[in-house]
Amino acid sequence: MKLCNIYNIASLYRKAIFLEIDNSFDCAWAFGKEGNGVNVIRQIDPKILKNFLGYLRNRKIFGHWYWQSGALRLLFKDFDTYLLLGEPYCLSSWIFCILAKIFTKKRVFFWSHGWYGRENLLKKLLKKVYFRLGTGVFLYGNYARNLMIKEGFNPSKLFVIHNSLAYDEQLALRKILKKSDVFKKHFKNDHRTLIFSGRLLQPKRLDMILDAMSALRSKGENYNLVLIGDGSDRGRLEQKATDLGLRENVWFYGACYDESQLGKLIYNADLCVSPGNVGLTAIHALSFGCPCITHDDFPFQGPEFEAIIPGKTGAFFSRGSVESLANAISGWFSGAQDREAVRSACYAEIDTSWTPKFQINVLKKAMCDI
Repeated sequence: MKLCNIYNIASLYRKAIFLEIDNSFDCAWAFGKEGNGVNVIRQIDPKILKNFLGYLRNRKIFGHWYWQSGALRLLFKDFDTYLLLGEPYCLSSWIFCILAKIFTKKRVFFWSHGWYGRENLLKKLLKKVYFRLGTGVFLYGNYARNLMIKEGFNPSKLFVIHNSLAYDEQLALRKILKKSDVFKKHFKNDHRTLIFSGRLLQPKRLDMILDAMSALRSKGENYNLVLIGDGSDRGRLEQKATDLGLRENVWFYGACYDESQLGKLIYNADLCVSPGNVGLTAIHALSFGCPCITHDDFPFQGPEFEAIIPGKTGAFFSRGSVESLANAISGWFSGAQDREAVRSACYAEIDTSWTPKFQINVLKKAMCDI
């Protein structure tokens, strides 16, 4: 099998799984490059991969729709299997799959979120047509797979691949991490510490954490909060913390990409809180033994919410409710959880299902069985 991987962008967080694929398959790579504001995120240097074919050009057409210039010519190269980022908004992918069906016997797999559960009638129709153009679909979670089965998709063509970060690096750090007084030194108190790592953006609803902390303080429960990251909502959050009298209890740490430093902070925190969609924040937290709380409206969640097992690796609260969030935070600490047992449960969840090794095994099995 000769595999060609075509992605919208060479996302940095995918580096570990890209290297696994590169080492496991006879394959080549093509990545889109930003055009007109499309996909501006941190990237890897694709030249670390053994057969980088060059950049495609992501050209925005209208709304969310875009075209990858240069993708179609790859269909007629010496490959028998293709792995595409399964974005229905990529018009060139539609043409690619249609041509593959009509003129070749080549296999096209998608790697996609698949179904969210909030699709309107038009989006359902588009997705049903689009995903059936492929040979199979690799999905981030069981939630999406179950929804697609209900929509009539063939279960044997739906593969749960989850997601991953720099697992090997994090595992090495995990083995040497120790409890420290990093938060006691900074805050000069013994309060439990909440943490969030990611971009400080309004959709993340980090203001809810501040409101919940204020509500809990009125009941005699005091917490510290560490916000790792920067973003457009930082100024508003700083002002809100000041207005609520919490400024001394909130550490705006700023952006950090040093995994060893992130590991120390997350490992020593008591609870990760992500009031908006949680995404890879949950995987990062659990990877360093920190349980996670997020909302329970799954159609508006990232697929990584599946790593949260209530009472073991975290908890859920009612989306948009500060009262429910405050109760979830308080309830987590009022339980009888042993901190080291929780840490072990977090590790076990990651080690079992959220690693590049897990993902590569899913890819190998699916591509060999179909």
